[in-house]
Amino acid sequence: MTLSSRGRAVWDFHRQEQTRDTHALDVKMAAARGVKKLYGIGLHAIRQNASLKATTFLQQRAFRVNGALRQQPFDSSAEKPQFPGASAEFIDHLEFIQPNVISGIPVYRVMDRQGQIINPSEDPKLSKEMVLNFYQKMTLLNTMDRILYESQRQGRISFYMTNYGEEGTHIGSAAALEPTDLVFGQYREAGVLMYRGFPLDLFMAQCYANADDLGKGRQMPVHYGCKDLNFVTISSPLATQLPQAAGAAYAVKRENSNRVVVCYFGEGAASEGDAHAGFNFSATLECPLIFFCRNNGYAISTPTNEQYRGDGIAARGPGYGLMSIRVDGNDVFAVYNATKEARRRAVAENQPFLIEAMTYRIGHHSTSDDSSAYRSVDEVNYWDKQDHPISRLRHYMTARDWWGEDEEKAWRKQSRKLVMEAFERAERRLKPNPELLFTDVYDEMIPPIAKQRDAMWRHIQQYKEHYPLDLYEK
Repeated sequence: MTLSSRGRAVWDFHRQEQTRDTHALDVKMAAARGVKKLYGIGLHAIRQNASLKATTFLQQRAFRVNGALRQQPFDSSAEKPQFPGASAEFIDHLEFIQPNVISGIPVYRVMDRQGQIINPSEDPKLSKEMVLNFYQKMTLLNTMDRILYESQRQGRISFYMTNYGEEGTHIGSAAALEPTDLVFGQYREAGVLMYRGFPLDLFMAQCYANADDLGKGRQMPVHYGCKDLNFVTISSPLATQLPQAAGAAYAVKRENSNRVVVCYFGEGAASEGDAHAGFNFSATLECPLIFFCRNNGYAISTPTNEQYRGDGIAARGPGYGLMSIRVDGNDVFAVYNATKEARRRAVAENQPFLIEAMTYRIGHHSTSDDSSAYRSVDEVNYWDKQDHPISRLRHYMTARDWWGEDEEKAWRKQSRKLVMEAFERAERRLKPNPELLFTDVYDEMIPPIAKQRDAMWRHIQQYKEHYPLDLYEK
């Protein structure tokens, strides 16, 4: 069927009308979307404008205030730096700070070399019994050192480190602490443990690595530790104890337990990066911590003039925000006073302290060292004969008729007997059971460790002539 000309014309008209209607609808919809979008833009602009007005108002207000201040007479010399990183004053001339801007931190002491009290107000006025205990512990430590040093030279133990000349730093500081205070040692603080009651038998057991050793024979000699006496086991790497002590002190602070942490180290260890971490963390976290530096003149064979250029270790304290003091480490009373006051304030104020005890290492660094290769005999003899902490304290006691030649001879004989008896008992004891090599790491032994243990026993059985198992506990 075909449309007439008139019909096609009508049909075309209706199609055009429909197209126009559809187009008009599209235009209306687009217009609606445009209005909606403009509404959103307008609303956003209104909000931004309100915020801008508020900001502008505050800026104008601040400007008016600052303008009012600027209208006041201004003295640039009274202007203070507002930088958040330091406390300082402005200067108007170029100047670098010299390392020797301070003449040197003074050394606090109570006694002179002859044991005379210099300033009576600084005398701790300790009882006769306490002073005698100081002296006996210092001399007992000295006797133990001599016997164990010779023991190593005879091949009885593998290694040893003496404490000659530094006994005053040990006993003076230990006496000022509470038994609950936590101690992190380096490797030359045996006197601290001895003062706390660590028996000669356990000193010997550790050095001989026998079955009585609290460390079960796993550590090399002089790496003591005792949980009951709050003395963390010593580790060989230098300065690792400093950041550990900062963390422990932060925990003590959170416990609010009226305790401090004491961390011993040498001036050589202060050159390690861990020292920076320990100092900075303890200061920023405001921890009850005493850093006790034994500056004994040598880091093994490195003298202090090659170890640092500044004024010792105490001079570093203020840069970290540490309360700091330098004391005569050969004066047991000066060490006692400084540590006691540092402990009191560390607990009361929750802040760290740095004590630098100036002393001298009379002995070799260890049995692996020969100090005659880098220092003179005359130098060593001076400190041994003229400024020794034991002789200084003996002068003090003699002047008060607390000690004489008869008491000295009797005590020397008794102390040597005590050490030798413990020495002989340690030599007779069996070694720990070899199985203990594989325990105390995991609660239950894991397969790789069990495999290592089995391999060890196969090796021992194959070469049993080299492994006298009768010397070990079953």
